[in-house]
Amino acid sequence: RPLAIVFAIDVSGSITANEINRVREALQSFSTQLIHHNVVYAVVTFGMRVKTLQKFTSDPKKLDSALERIAQDPPTGLSTHTYDAVDDAIRLLVRQAPKTRERRLLRRAVLVVTDGFPVGDTVSAPTVIERANASDVSVFVVTLPSYSRSLASASQAPLPTPLDVSGLAELTGGRNVYADQSDYGPLFRALAEEVSSAYVLAFYPPEEKRRDGKVHTIKVEGPRGLTLRQSRSEYKAGGN
Repeated sequence: RPLAIVFAIDVSGSITANEINRVREALQSFSTQLIHHNVVYAVVTFGMRVKTLQKFTSDPKKLDSALERIAQDPPTGLSTHTYDAVDDAIRLLVRQAPKTRERRLLRRAVLVVTDGFPVGDTVSAPTVIERANASDVSVFVVTLPSYSRSLASASQAPLPTPLDVSGLAELTGGRNVYADQSDYGPLFRALAEEVSSAYVLAFYPPEEKRRDGKVHTIKVEGPRGLTLRQSRSEYKAGGN
């Protein structure tokens, strides 16, 4: 299935220059992993404000150029507009990404790379989750090691961040992972495989529930031992 992916990169003052360089290389590994897939990418950065570095393109040179332009905010920056960035990414996907390629619907995804501590957003997490699900957008989150620099030792299990607790990834059918190795490349390549290996299931509700205006729950079940993740667990029927 073709893909439309927005890279949303945290460049706030809490992210180190070394982390940004490693993220840049890891994102290039991500795109290389999907070199034979039909993919368009956009790139946004966020910190004190959200900035679009690259609109949707399938040109590897334009993508690499955008990644090279990722620049860190001053250390004095006090904001990390994570939810605003994801909200902007959803709008990009809805308004600017192609709807189809090769006569097939595109899968929409946002890959957020951050330390997991949103600050100063104008849009709330529940609103972003609602908009993502309404637009069939899955959000994947990579949490960088800087999140725990003063909170946990390297030997401890990762501590949940506010972004984890919000449910942004799991409630949109995505996944939250921790970049706890010095080389981010393998993690990003694994995420690329996951993003590109989704299925679309069509659901047709009974006639009597199609226009009742109520919220209905959907649960997809599979054989024992098979792990399933849904991008949407419910839908609201239209009214008469």
